[in-house]
Amino acid sequence: MNSPAAPQVPHMAPCTLPDGAELVMRVMPMPADANANGDVFGGWIMAQVDLAGAVLPARVARGRIATVAVNQFVFKQPVSIGDLLSFYARVERVGNTSVTVHVEVYAERNPADPQIVKVTEANLTYVAIAADGKPRPIPR
Repeated sequence: MNSPAAPQVPHMAPCTLPDGAELVMRVMPMPADANANGDVFGGWIMAQVDLAGAVLPARVARGRIATVAVNQFVFKQPVSIGDLLSFYARVERVGNTSVTVHVEVYAERNPADPQIVKVTEANLTYVAIAADGKPRPIPR
């Protein structure tokens, strides 16, 4: 007996992906993440960017890392409950003990007439740390 094929859902990505960027995370904010205006808390978005931004540095450092700096953070548009957020990251710089990444966040909204908009971008620096919590060299 043949079962019907699953419907094909088009993959929605930004029209132009950030150069050299990789999709590192997707998440949908829920009502508990909203502020009094009904938009998503900026702090919640910052926490998600920190999580997404750590993916590539953890690979590069091959071990434990910690956020050492948020070099730039720009909120371009509000984020709404139910937006599907896609986080794209690329490594900007690898130092002796640190890795700097650029993260761009796109919201997929309005499923009836889908739109994709850049809502946030940030530059963050992570440092590779040893078991004692002190910086350690990045493996080459």
